[in-house]
Amino acid sequence: MGIIMILFTLIGGITLSAQSAINGSFSRKAGTIETTFLTFITGSMFLAIIILFFGQGDIFAIFDAPLWQLSAVFLGVLFLLFNVFAVTKIGVIATSITVIIGQLVISVVIDHFGWFNSLIIPLDTKRWFALLFMLIALYFIFKGNKRSIKEANKP
Repeated sequence: MGIIMILFTLIGGITLSAQSAINGSFSRKAGTIETTFLTFITGSMFLAIIILFFGQGDIFAIFDAPLWQLSAVFLGVLFLLFNVFAVTKIGVIATSITVIIGQLVISVVIDHFGWFNSLIIPLDTKRWFALLFMLIALYFIFKGNKRSIKEANKP
């Protein structure tokens, strides 16, 4: 089962980058907010069909959930909105690596403090080095993007 979950996650990452590139391109024509709205509306309709045929949970349990758990909905909207906007300004790879670094930084903090009822995993030297290397990678990606854009715009 672990290998299947890794494959699902890998495919999820591939689709996320493809979606970012497509949404970035689409937003140049339709607008950032409009593209984000269309993505969520279409996704909601698709998920409604899946719930109708395969749902096993209780959709009405949302009324029993604490408000802090429902905040994830707004965080998802903000993520997609910022992502669509960023891709058009800095490109897919810079957006993706920045998202990953943001995810890992907050994940380290969440693990360290055990926020949201998660496991407590202290921030150690190895994790600090991992974060540092990611920031170095981001630096080189941004430098490479700037150079590529300059070369592409030369007469």
